Amino acid sequence: MDTLIRNLALAGLLALSAGAASAGVTVKYIEPDKFSDLPFAPWEREEVLKDLSEHFTELGKALPPGQDLLLEVTDIDMAGREYPSSRAARDLRILRGMADWPVVKLRYTLSENGQVLKTGDAKIADMNYLQRINRWSDGDRLRYEKRMIDEWFAKNIAPKRRG
Repeated sequence: MDTLIRNLALAGLLALSAGAASAGVTVKYIEPDKFSDLPFAPWEREEVLKDLSEHFTELGKALPPGQDLLLEVTDIDMAGREYPSSRAARDLRILRGMADWPVVKLRYTLSENGQVLKTGDAKIADMNYLQRINRWSDGDRLRYEKRMIDEWFAKNIAPKRRG
């Protein structure tokens, strides 16, 4: 019994130390009710914010161990424009490729072991969102936002090192 408790305690300490060494992403939405363009329905707004948070977290897996990224999203303007629909269960988002490109504004802080490596404000936009190849499926409603966030992240937060 004593050995079991010691092993569990050791496993807990190892798990804590592994968590401290892994990269982490924290996403905060600053006044999301005032964002430029999110779905009208509150439950859809929550889904979009949850999906974006999960996407940022997934990107954070590319960070080296010990690095943390704090993102404070201050505005979101999704690709296209949303129009109320009385026939469909969801409102319609129409993509025209004109002045309806996606934009995300955020503040970021990249730190390692409590020391700030990089900080700044970013306005991420993709004016040619309909004219470019996209690896995200047509069924993903955030495919244009994800692509531009991927490109910003790869360029500014976790650039690939040439070896």
